[in-house]
Amino acid sequence: MTHLAILCVRNEAAFLLEWLAHHRAIGFDHFLVFSNDCKDGTDQMLDRLQDLGGLTHIRNAGPYDKGGIQFTALKAAAKLPVVQQADWILPLDVDEFVNIHCGDHSLAALHNALPDATAITLTWRLFGNADQVRYEDRPVTEIFTRAAPSVMHWPWRAAMFKTLYRNDGTYAKPGVHRPRDPDLTRLDAAHWFDSHGRPLGAQFKTRRIFSNFGRDNYGLAQINHYPLGAMETYVLKADRGRAVHSEDMLGLDYWVERNFNTDSDTTITATAEERNAALAELKADPRLAKLHAQAVKWRRARFDALMQREPFRALFGRLLMTPPSRPVTENAARFMIRHANLARQSDAENS
Repeated sequence: MTHLAILCVRNEAAFLLEWLAHHRAIGFDHFLVFSNDCKDGTDQMLDRLQDLGGLTHIRNAGPYDKGGIQFTALKAAAKLPVVQQADWILPLDVDEFVNIHCGDHSLAALHNALPDATAITLTWRLFGNADQVRYEDRPVTEIFTRAAPSVMHWPWRAAMFKTLYRNDGTYAKPGVHRPRDPDLTRLDAAHWFDSHGRPLGAQFKTRRIFSNFGRDNYGLAQINHYPLGAMETYVLKADRGRAVHSEDMLGLDYWVERNFNTDSDTTITATAEERNAALAELKADPRLAKLHAQAVKWRRARFDALMQREPFRALFGRLLMTPPSRPVTENAARFMIRHANLARQSDAENS
């Protein structure tokens, strides 16, 4: 096994096959997937995928530690042979797609570009809703092609990254955004690079979870992040709850900080042919095809049920009324950052 992707899912069966097909097409050869309290057949789909090979499915039924569902799963993952045997590891979410720009757009091409890397930070590029109201059973990467500018000054969440890291003992555990529990005796020999190909400083080796914003971070690769989807999909996401803070219902704050649609980005289509071939192979399995169709039907029925409840109907109405988000200017971002730094200074003085 060379590349392992780790995924946590709940009620994501309608999106799972596209996600798997894309990441198989670019070079991931095994997947460790934790499912949690699924109502749409996601867990049954994962059982079938495990039977077919190349995927390990674990039901993450709880109880969960104070870090939440995703942290509990990743903590458990560190002890598994499938994790310990991997050469490279990348924890992802089902709305995140690795998009490599160099060479033949594969993981091998990225490693060829950064042969000395211990870790590569793959920065999010946020893809907005693009006024898509109803859920469609089509590839997410084809429907949503409007994105944030390549240079963002605010919010800092727009520059968050996921870390593809070499499983050589430098870090003992996978984490949501970066590997955890470093071996301090190995850190000096670790080499971190960003997804533009730039070497990163020591602070990235132990604590940073977002790239420096105000510059292009996507020269070699990026993560296409589709956190919103169609408005209908977002209502179901609010029903599902957050992956980290599952008790918090998603609202307009989350939506506004991610709904950027100023630029067109179709670079992920570079591997569409390979993705389509992998997807066709998965859907050729009658069991998977049936489970996918059932999941699509479940999503539509669940949305209809949620629309009978005021909190979700109100949320859907607000989404219809909310325009796309405006990127913040550099001067406005500096104003916000200055006050954020003043707040941190005040907190430090009063602690």
